Amino acid sequence: MTLMTGNDYLDSLRDGRNVYLGGERIADVTSHRAFRNAARSIASLYDALHGEHRERLTAPDRHGQITHRFFKPSYSVDDLLSAQDAIELWSKMTYGFMGRTPDYKAAFMSGLEAGAGYYGDFRQNAADWYKRFSGSGLYLNHAIINPPLDRSKAIHDMRDVFVHVVDETDRGIVVSGVKMLATAGALTNATFVAPVASALLEPGKADDFAVVFFARMDNPGLSLMCRPSYEAAATSPFDAPLSSRFDENDAVLIFDRALIPWEDVLVYRDVKRATGFYAASGFANLYNFQSGIRLAVKLELMIGLLSLGTQANGTQQFRGIQAALGELISLRHLLKAITSAMAHDPDRTQAGVVVPKLQYASALRIQVPQIWKRVRELMETALGGSPLVTVSGAADLLDPQVKGLIDAYYRGAALEPEQRIKLFKLIWDATGSEFGSRHSVYETHYSGNFDQIRLDSLTWATRFGQLADCEAFAQRCMDDYDASGWSRGPWLHD
Repeated sequence: MTLMTGNDYLDSLRDGRNVYLGGERIADVTSHRAFRNAARSIASLYDALHGEHRERLTAPDRHGQITHRFFKPSYSVDDLLSAQDAIELWSKMTYGFMGRTPDYKAAFMSGLEAGAGYYGDFRQNAADWYKRFSGSGLYLNHAIINPPLDRSKAIHDMRDVFVHVVDETDRGIVVSGVKMLATAGALTNATFVAPVASALLEPGKADDFAVVFFARMDNPGLSLMCRPSYEAAATSPFDAPLSSRFDENDAVLIFDRALIPWEDVLVYRDVKRATGFYAASGFANLYNFQSGIRLAVKLELMIGLLSLGTQANGTQQFRGIQAALGELISLRHLLKAITSAMAHDPDRTQAGVVVPKLQYASALRIQVPQIWKRVRELMETALGGSPLVTVSGAADLLDPQVKGLIDAYYRGAALEPEQRIKLFKLIWDATGSEFGSRHSVYETHYSGNFDQIRLDSLTWATRFGQLADCEAFAQRCMDDYDASGWSRGPWLHD
């Protein structure tokens, strides 16, 4: 197998998949105005694997298969650092604004073969899917959340809605139900479907829900219901420079008696394995690594935009503005520091694979939503209403009469009118547009809900002994003294 090129990737999407948007079934996502530019953004990533940066982006795995450096397991700190560089390079091609590029799901797939034993009777499926994924560079997404219809009910009481097994045949399992939220699902080759790690599945009652599998996007029993397209709504690149090419359309997956071949199944009616893969696979370590690297790139763009925006307004010399820019820079540095520490001080799995340190991943997971919220606050405070001081569209700049008025009254302190408008339209698309607002929702929630990410941090600290160490440290402090005075140490008392 060889890694896909951009054209190979686009061809792979023309497979008859059932994608629905705006009351119609989309015959070809690569040519439809709601998806075509996002598809080409992904295609450019695949082309980069064969271009001038191929040495930075690719390397052979232990089978000798050339693949993306993050698509294969790492066995040393140097491997992780090389993967970090490859992730960053890809992220810069989309300015950090595509969160679910193919390297995101590599966080799970890269360790699938090394950890194949976890999947018991389906271990060969795991190994085969790793080879298929890494060999051609498949683009996968995942859908692990049940729709929020009635969270007061047990999962097995939602059989009419949640994904579960309805039949079993010689060819595979038959599933029905709904999963969400398949970000960029319409542009991927397959979807990884599983229960979320925190799902409460009762053995004997919820066995039909305890399944983990890959659903190929051309499965006739699978339909994707897409949200409105920001790409389709974009009137021009000038007016929507990010949403017109980086819109990862989020979709709800509906399985209607979809046949999943046995070779695509990883867990079947096994509650323990269905909810335990999250920790056992190293996914939590690795996806936070990829996401933190990407977000640092995104912040580099935001730093540049804030600096240029304040220069356009002539406010860059004000103390408060400089403080805001300095804080924004520090947030980027924080992300870089955590992801670098994750690589330099990794965990090692039983299979001999090294993965970014889980404890640091848990810290990153909690900080990311707060970081992005603060980024928006800093941008809005420092720039005020400037992103709204613009024109209705690029067409205004092409009309000679209107252009004369724009040239007279829209100039900035350091920019010509057209460049000032161009800058603030980009800032608005990043922060204030519907696309920008969706990114705030994404950065806040993609890693889990507010309580769960904190509970996981506590769980992992307890499991690995950090909490006990901290308790012992506190006890040591108290053991230095008692009611009669110092009980040990160099301190004196009367």
